[in-house]
Amino acid sequence: MSIWSRPVIVLLCGLLLLTISIAALNTLVPLWLTHDALPTWQIGVVSSSYYCGNLLGTLIAGWLIKRLGFNRSYYLASLVFALATVALGLQSGFWMWTFWRFVAGVGCALIWVIVESALLCNGTLRNRGRLLAAYMIVYYVATVAGQLMVSRVSTELMQVLPWVSGLILAAILPLVFTRITASASEEGEEGASGRLWPMLRRRNARLGINGCIISGIVLGSLYGLMPLYLSHQGMTDSSVGYWMALLVSAGIIGQWPIGRLADRYGRLLVLRVQVFGVILGALAMLGNAAMGPALFVLGCAGFTLYPVAMSWACEKVAHHELVAMNQALLLSYTVGSLAGPTMTSMLMQNYSDRLLFVMIAVVALIYLAMLLRKADHHINPVAHA
Repeated sequence: MSIWSRPVIVLLCGLLLLTISIAALNTLVPLWLTHDALPTWQIGVVSSSYYCGNLLGTLIAGWLIKRLGFNRSYYLASLVFALATVALGLQSGFWMWTFWRFVAGVGCALIWVIVESALLCNGTLRNRGRLLAAYMIVYYVATVAGQLMVSRVSTELMQVLPWVSGLILAAILPLVFTRITASASEEGEEGASGRLWPMLRRRNARLGINGCIISGIVLGSLYGLMPLYLSHQGMTDSSVGYWMALLVSAGIIGQWPIGRLADRYGRLLVLRVQVFGVILGALAMLGNAAMGPALFVLGCAGFTLYPVAMSWACEKVAHHELVAMNQALLLSYTVGSLAGPTMTSMLMQNYSDRLLFVMIAVVALIYLAMLLRKADHHINPVAHA
């Protein structure tokens, strides 16, 4: 299909609305818990419960798509997310919010796998790169829009939940007007060999899988704990929204040039530069450098790490294995996102908020060591599209 066909447009429109809601909630939930005077470790657990839900959603997504198809799976996932969002206003307390953020994480992971898999199944070798680029750009633009909404509207719980829930339900409407299917030949191939666990054992894709884990740790910590860090610096909720928007905007700006550089000079070299940029940005924050440039470098390097690592791994598998590899990479990212806020919040609780950036720098340094080790054994991949 052409890159701007009707299925692609409706999928991206739905993703846009859903991601605005996800971004707003990911920023506001830690702030609401902070205002309720919950300790830092409990805020970290609530953030981690969302990513734990992502883990479960990733595991069951393939089964759900096989049983219900893309459209009905998408409707169900959106309704689950909407229910978990509304429940935040109906029930309070640490344990109930932990549970409902877990449910929201399941719904969000289902949405991501459904949309990504639908694009992959309907794409070709000639346009898949552009489809995934469009997906990432829409995702990050919507994330910035969600952060800006936080800075523009009231951040009171009962003021936010109605419009966020409305956006989630509105995201169902675009898919009502088209049916998303995979080609018959691909469906047969996927059923025969597109399994999740063999993808995780691919030795030639290990750098990509490890990169997704590291990316999950870095971005999970930034999403879940950066608002808390900024709030503890005495910033208002609207200021937090602006700084988070700057962080994600840097990721949007970096997407296209970093993707082109990876195509031209190879994934390995670009991954090394990106990881070095993450370390540099974290050290700049620790060194009390100007926050604007430091967050820009951190966002530009950190938010572009996942797609480059994903490209590395996807280029190592056959066409009919792409959906399974996509699930494996999202699973790896989710494991990192689950571990990151949990470990980092414990360190911040017991020592200092500055441990957020120490943690990011350390895990990035570990991945850089992996990239530098036996570099001559790695071949620069050639992009499919």
